[in-house]
Amino acid sequence: MSTLTSSPSARADAQTTSAANTASARWALVSLALCTLLSSLATSIANVGLPALTVAFNASFQQAQWVVLAYLLAVTTLIVSVGRLGDIVGRRRLLLVGIIVFTASSVLCGLAPALWLLIAARAAQGLGAAVMLALAMASVGETVSKERTGSAMGMLGTMSAIGTALGPSVGGILIAAFGWRSMFLAIVPLALVTFILAQRYLPADRRKPDATRPRFDNVGTLLLASTLAAYALAMTIGRGQFGPLNIVLLSAAILGAGVFVLAEARAESPLIRLTMFRGSALAPSLVMSILVATVVMTTFVVGPFYLARGLGLNEALVGMVMAVGPIISIATGIPSGRIVDRLGAPSMVVIGLALMTVGSLTLAAMPASFGAVGYLVGIAVLSPGYQLFQAANNTVVMADVRADQRGLTSGILNLSRNLGLITGASVMGAVFATASAARDITTASAEAVAHGMHVTFAVAGGLIAIALVMAIASRARARR
Repeated sequence: MSTLTSSPSARADAQTTSAANTASARWALVSLALCTLLSSLATSIANVGLPALTVAFNASFQQAQWVVLAYLLAVTTLIVSVGRLGDIVGRRRLLLVGIIVFTASSVLCGLAPALWLLIAARAAQGLGAAVMLALAMASVGETVSKERTGSAMGMLGTMSAIGTALGPSVGGILIAAFGWRSMFLAIVPLALVTFILAQRYLPADRRKPDATRPRFDNVGTLLLASTLAAYALAMTIGRGQFGPLNIVLLSAAILGAGVFVLAEARAESPLIRLTMFRGSALAPSLVMSILVATVVMTTFVVGPFYLARGLGLNEALVGMVMAVGPIISIATGIPSGRIVDRLGAPSMVVIGLALMTVGSLTLAAMPASFGAVGYLVGIAVLSPGYQLFQAANNTVVMADVRADQRGLTSGILNLSRNLGLITGASVMGAVFATASAARDITTASAEAVAHGMHVTFAVAGGLIAIALVMAIASRARARR
């Protein structure tokens, strides 16, 4: 009788525990999503403040640009290393430290009395953002079940799109109302909320015996950071002009990559084990991610010039048209993740890339005949394809990765996206300028800009088509 009478109570306790665990998992996922939101918001919000910073510090535009560049360099050069460090010391522990660094440096940015201090604080903010980006994705495996990985990745993609879309408008409003310092200080309350949620709900790290804990690869970290910094600088300085300094930096990056590979092959506990790229989906997924990010950045680089110079739209209309892509990305991010969970990640990688190929070729062809409408049609196909690819590709890479490699793998995956964005801004911008056959693209004729648009997105369509072939081949190998 005692067993029978206690059974309903036991079931009630089990249901209560299950509900509490579900709620904790949801809040943990919210904290990871906020990490992604803050990182992307800090990237985009500073761009709109550059004119105000040149006035406030009596600086040139090139000097003020380092406020943006310092953040991007820190994220790009450190994201792999902090991901690996999280695998070694504990992802939750390091993520909390990263949020603290991000929050404190945001305060320092808002209080900086000199431009060089602001640039240094932005570099520290980039370090915090690198930790948040790498370990947010890596922590999904401990937060949700494998069957819901796609939905979680879709949510992270949505928050990234929201941050990118809101940054310029929120930053502009804050600067107009309260001055440039407010665009950094306004981030602080949301960062504090993120820390509280992460500290409260993220699952505790599993402790490893010191004897089994791998050592951190200091030499590999220094070599990789230097190589990535050289490449990022080669692609960003010179404002579109690839001069002698760019060539030197690019040569240094190539040399650094070779030295890094040799060092990792000989290291006892390497930062990146080169064998992880053999016989797995990681290598093709990274290449596809670079190609896709390159094309996505092309829309931000080429789109405004085409809409303004090629179609003659005023600034307000250009802003409205350019907002359509991020809005579609926000609307389709979470549904894309659910589709991935339901229909399978490998198939959705292929479908996402197919949509992006169609969208890129539509942008190459339709605007010439249909103007802004043709442009919007292309964006309406490209944007959901991108979100579907992101959710599916991230799921393919992260779903089956070993628990002790999640931070490193997430860092490499985020790095591939950053490299694609940097390359897209530089290389595809150069393709556009060359195809327009104009010394100064800001004064080029409407016909020249339209031709440049056609050629650039034809090239973009070719890049995505290469990624699509890779995805189909990778899926065929997986089936065999």
